[in-house]
Amino acid sequence: MLEKLAQIEERYEELTQLMADPEIAQDHHRVAELAKERSDLEDVVTVYREFKATTEELNDTVEMVEEDDLGPELRELAEMEIMELEEQQEKLRQELRRLLIPKDPRDAKDVIVEIRAGAGGDEAGLFAADLYRMYTRYAEQRGWQTEILSSHPTGIGGFKEIVFGVKGRGAFSHFKFESGVHRVQRVPVTESSGRIHTSTATVAVLPEVSDVEVEINPADLEMEAYISSGPGGQHMQKNATAIRMTHKPTGITVACESERSQTKNKRRALSILRSRLYERKLRKQRQKRAEARRMQVGTGDRSEKIRTYNFPQNRITDHRINLTVYQLSDVLDGELDPFVEALRAEEQEKQLEALGEVE
Repeated sequence: MLEKLAQIEERYEELTQLMADPEIAQDHHRVAELAKERSDLEDVVTVYREFKATTEELNDTVEMVEEDDLGPELRELAEMEIMELEEQQEKLRQELRRLLIPKDPRDAKDVIVEIRAGAGGDEAGLFAADLYRMYTRYAEQRGWQTEILSSHPTGIGGFKEIVFGVKGRGAFSHFKFESGVHRVQRVPVTESSGRIHTSTATVAVLPEVSDVEVEINPADLEMEAYISSGPGGQHMQKNATAIRMTHKPTGITVACESERSQTKNKRRALSILRSRLYERKLRKQRQKRAEARRMQVGTGDRSEKIRTYNFPQNRITDHRINLTVYQLSDVLDGELDPFVEALRAEEQEKQLEALGEVE
């Protein structure tokens, strides 16, 4: 680990010198690339330098205790200082291990979130709407932008399906743990007898990717334009602006009708399709690695029940990490951090275990 850290520090210094080069300074694109790489290394280098300084001070203090003829009081003070320095050194060592965990290249990306009603009829559709509101409120609290890409309302305030985008720095790193089956237990508003029902909704979180990352051959696409099922009256669509797009090699179909422009719907459908193809590719890669070791918390598999929302008990339980919070209304209002932070911490622990003990 120390050898790798020394190489990182050396590269950091090299980048600093390159950015100060007058010739390179003329190329703004090159400077931006160097600045980003340097910024990515800065946290590691800062902690590494603190670790080196602490280690040097610890070694000097140990040497002083071993070689100098100290009185009882000075020796006691020196030994206390050694204990404090050893504790600080270990904290910095663990922090360095955490910083050296390979970053998920998707973490900084914008996301596309797909919510679909599962078992439970109308109640499942209402629960899908609750999840949509929870996620948009969570995004708003971080200053991120959300935009509906496609939706199929149930007519009583729910959704059979809703697809929306979230744009913001680090959006995927916060949303990626939400993929899976969400279960709700409550008395539905549509139930007159007051019995508690169990309903489900599935959530899929996809990183939004560029056409450079996933190339789609136009010949592989089959597109159909149709009249969107929007509101009636004066807003009734007379033209076929909605788009249904099928990727023939995989059979993946995307429909988008949220815009009044066929061009815009086509662009959005392509964006969703590109993200689904990217996730499909990554899922195949994960499946190949899964037999060797499991480094992620969950897989996003929709057969995996990840969380239960129990209204009678005001309780939400995440089954992956056995975390229960008795603040259901707050969580549904966007206060998701207790779960997000716990899941991120669990992911880091799994990755550290996979890295093994390194010195």
